[in-house]
Amino acid sequence: MRKLIAGVGMAALFMSTVWAAPEPKAVTAHYADLALAKYQDSLSTAQALQEAIDMLAAQPSAQTLDAARAAWIAARVPYQQTEAFRFGNPIVDDWEGRVNAWPLDEGMIDYVDASYGVESDVNAYYVVNVIANTRLNVGGKEVDTSEITPTLLREVLHEADGNEANVATGYHAIEFLLWGQDLNGTGPAPEGREGTPQQRHAGDRPHTDFDPANCTGGNCERRVQYLKVVTAMLVEDLQEMVGNWQADGAARKAVQDDPQAGLAAMLTGLGSLSYGELAGERIKLGLMLHDPEEEHDCFSDNTHNSHYYNQVGMMNVYLGQYRRANGSTVEGPSLSALVQARDPALDKEMRERLAATHSAMQAMKTRAETIETYDQMIGQGNAEGNAVVQHVIDALVSQTRSIERVIATLELGDIALEGSDSLDNPNAVFQ
Repeated sequence: MRKLIAGVGMAALFMSTVWAAPEPKAVTAHYADLALAKYQDSLSTAQALQEAIDMLAAQPSAQTLDAARAAWIAARVPYQQTEAFRFGNPIVDDWEGRVNAWPLDEGMIDYVDASYGVESDVNAYYVVNVIANTRLNVGGKEVDTSEITPTLLREVLHEADGNEANVATGYHAIEFLLWGQDLNGTGPAPEGREGTPQQRHAGDRPHTDFDPANCTGGNCERRVQYLKVVTAMLVEDLQEMVGNWQADGAARKAVQDDPQAGLAAMLTGLGSLSYGELAGERIKLGLMLHDPEEEHDCFSDNTHNSHYYNQVGMMNVYLGQYRRANGSTVEGPSLSALVQARDPALDKEMRERLAATHSAMQAMKTRAETIETYDQMIGQGNAEGNAVVQHVIDALVSQTRSIERVIATLELGDIALEGSDSLDNPNAVFQ
């Protein structure tokens, strides 16, 4: 934790409306409106994903598997923008691990390649393969897995033994089931695969893994069962979070009842996501280690989009604007307007830093879509790719410095932002 001392079409969206100096209570009320809109879009895209997975289960084919994968990628767009509501809102923080926990030890869920190994010194569930087994004996503990249910996944398997790598639910469990392992590392894509760099380099689970009549990988009916159950759980979890931001929701009430606390929650979320979580744990750590296992959407090679939409989400919160999945725009009283009223030069600086990070993210995203995937960019010896990623990190750190100044200008007191050894104590990463 770091203590602070008190003291594109996209461009058009982020420059459109200039609001008069608002009251803090108006800013926090609109912040809640933004959260509601984003979680509603996350829910609707998750429901579309559920429909695509139902079609895959009913008619397994290369086409229905591709459609389910495309629906998963589409569902990540609004959800990743919601991550700016983390860190400052306990209701979100207590819930988030159900839906977006990572990285995961995929051998707990399903079959893995021999290169994965057969045991782990730190995880007894490393390769138990729930899909292939109706009963497990782990560390002397008997676990009945004969029926794959929400209770089994959430209460028995998710973070079993207190190990955060035992991820049984959420977007990344679904991602692994749809793509399988990405065994390509930081090297070139296998020959013979077509499409974008992402499509050529990501995991390549066959559709027959979901086809009991032509089953590959074994246990196809249980794999389908797991996939359908975990997707239904994601939909239910997002329904819960939508409720938390509605007119009578607990999360909305928390940020509106005390506007100063609400502003602190907003800036805590922005600073922590920008610095410790995104610049540090999600990007710098993987770049230092040159390790594709540290990329956020590792099975689908969708990490470039994951990071990009995190930045868009932070811009949404500061500027008070969000473009919804249906193309409409939510606009209202913003942090930007509040800062501008107190220090116009600082607001200009903050906007410029946000735009610079967005530009760096766009360069990374474009490279991933046309030249090489994110995991290739962070590979050892890839000076050009490494530089693109490092530019993103540098921009995120710079924008965090401006966020710190905003916190001081709004007189919000000492706010603890998330830190990361990769940024604050790099030597510790290798100990």
